[in-house]
Amino acid sequence: MACVFRADGFVVIHEDTPGAESFVPRGAALPVLASAVQQCRGCPLHRKATQAVFGAGRPQPSMVLLGEQPGEQEDREGLPFVGPSGRVLRELLIAADIDVEDVFLTNVVKHVYVESHGRRRVHRRPHGAMVAACRPWLEEELARTKPPVLVCLGAIATRAILGKDVRVTQASGATFSTTIAPVVIATLHPSALLRARTPRALADARSRMLDDLARARSHAARGR
Repeated sequence: MACVFRADGFVVIHEDTPGAESFVPRGAALPVLASAVQQCRGCPLHRKATQAVFGAGRPQPSMVLLGEQPGEQEDREGLPFVGPSGRVLRELLIAADIDVEDVFLTNVVKHVYVESHGRRRVHRRPHGAMVAACRPWLEEELARTKPPVLVCLGAIATRAILGKDVRVTQASGATFSTTIAPVVIATLHPSALLRARTPRALADARSRMLDDLARARSHAARGR
C-alpha cells in the first residue's frame, strides 16, 4: 500500500515503505528507543542491514551532529560515526575546541542503504521516502536530547531538517531556527574531506567545516 509522509516541506509517496511510526515508543527514554529501533520495519533498508544504528553520546548534549546514514563499519558495530568519516569528524571537533564527549551523534536514516552486486555491497544515498519513513526516530532523539544546536552534516541531513530546496552550499554561514531545534547550522559531511581530490580542495573543505563548527560551539555556549 502506498503511504504519504511529510518531512519539513516535502511530501513523498512510495510503495513498500509504511514508515516507522508504529514501531516508535513515543516518549520513551533513549535506551528504550535504541532497543526498539532494532525491530523497525518501516522501510526496506532493514532487509540488508546488519542492524539499526541509533544515536549515541551525551543525553543532554551541547549539540547534536546529524549525518546521513550508517556506513559499513557503523552497520557492523552498531554505533554512529565509528568509521573513516567518524574519525575525520572527531578530529575536526577537537580542532574546533568542542568536547567530543559533550555531543550526540546520529543519522537521519538508521539502517545502511546497500545494494548487492555479486559479492559486493554498494552503498546508495537514501531517497526521500526512506528519510521520511525514519523521521519519527529522529524526532524522538531530538525530543529527548533537546539540543541548543543541531548541526546538519551534508545534503541529506540539511534537506531533512530545512527542506528539500535548501542546499548546503547556500546555507553555508547561515543560522536557521526550526521547531526541531532553536539553532540549526548546515555544513559539509566529513566524508567530503575523504573525497577531496586535491590538497586545495581538502584545505577548503576543512576550513569551511571548522568555521561552521566554531559557530555551532559559540551558539551552544550561549544556549546553555
